[in-house]
Amino acid sequence: MRFELKRMWIGITVLAVATALNAQERNQPVFAAAQAAQPAVIETLQKLVSIDSGSANLAGIGKVADFAEARLMALGAKTERIKTAGSDRVMLKAVLTGTGRLKALLIAHMDTVYADGILTTEPYRMEGNRLYGPGIADDKGGIAVILHSLDVLKQLGWRDYAQLTVLFNADEEIGSGSSGDTIAALGEAHDVVLSYEPTAAKAIAKEEGVLLAAAGTATATMEVKGRASHAGAAPEQGRNALIELSHQVLATQDITKGIPGAQLNWTYSQGGLVRNQIPEKALAFADVRLLQPDAADKLRAALEAKVKESKRVPETEVMVKLDIGRPPFVAGERGLALAKRAQAIYAELDGRKLILHPSTGGGTDAGFASRSGKPVVLESMGLAGWGYHAKNEYIEIDSIIPRLYLTARMLQELAKNPAK
Repeated sequence: MRFELKRMWIGITVLAVATALNAQERNQPVFAAAQAAQPAVIETLQKLVSIDSGSANLAGIGKVADFAEARLMALGAKTERIKTAGSDRVMLKAVLTGTGRLKALLIAHMDTVYADGILTTEPYRMEGNRLYGPGIADDKGGIAVILHSLDVLKQLGWRDYAQLTVLFNADEEIGSGSSGDTIAALGEAHDVVLSYEPTAAKAIAKEEGVLLAAAGTATATMEVKGRASHAGAAPEQGRNALIELSHQVLATQDITKGIPGAQLNWTYSQGGLVRNQIPEKALAFADVRLLQPDAADKLRAALEAKVKESKRVPETEVMVKLDIGRPPFVAGERGLALAKRAQAIYAELDGRKLILHPSTGGGTDAGFASRSGKPVVLESMGLAGWGYHAKNEYIEIDSIIPRLYLTARMLQELAKNPAK
């Protein structure tokens, strides 16, 4: 019995020492402020989700901007609305000026993929550890993390930065075509960019994480020109563009197998106007994802060569083109080093793990932010969730405090030891 008591006492002592060490490693003021902020984050998420802000809903996106701008102004930021190129869309930019050297850009987006009225079928709700709502993870959770992390730092009186810039985009879900150059220019003007797309829920990935690479996006277009004729009386006089298009789509469907860092999927086609006419024109469009800088040129060349190899319908003309959208994001060695610093910060939370996800086929604004090669960029700083771009999108409530802690501590550490 005495031996058992002694062993129990030793075990309790070791546990107490370990707990004390963890408490020393953890920044207690930041952690306490993050804990206290969780109810307010949940309230912010409910308010943001209650606003329909699909990419086509400019009024709804404007309401999200109004909400976020009021919060940022309350933090002492100078705000402005930036009209996007060739569009009526408006981004929200906010700048906080401090007393240190760090220049960091925090980015998220206000638009979602959902149509107006989605809340009637997929309302905001709480179930256990999950908060459900359209856009709650992608990317209203990212907006909430930025707003409340900055509030945590303000409460602590932390101003050890030269400039913290916040940019909330208005067209991320449709490729950032009108905002990409602005994001790239702002990225180049800062030392570090933190991007707040969601991280995968623990039900999917087991641990929260950050992302080291995201695909660039492009659209491949194939156009076939043939000859129209009467489908019943003289079909042989026509040159069926739809048949030739189908032939070429099948011939090129696996073309990226020999091109590292490229992915192509034909997703939409159209051909002909009426039932009784041989179609003289047909079009097909492909979703393209690119993870290497030279993948686009290789894919373009491969497509052009493939369509010249064989033709099923004589006297038809086949043309292909590749329109580049969002550039790929690749963290590189500097980004990997920053991700490892994020892992160390997460470990302050009683050894909590942080996964470094190698890549995703989805495109993000981190691609534009990193385009110049100047800033160090880290992606997926938002909340843990799942179901985005689908049904029953959700975030995990127990990711709120760790993600607030991660942002606040990351900025503190970067101010003391800049990313290289």
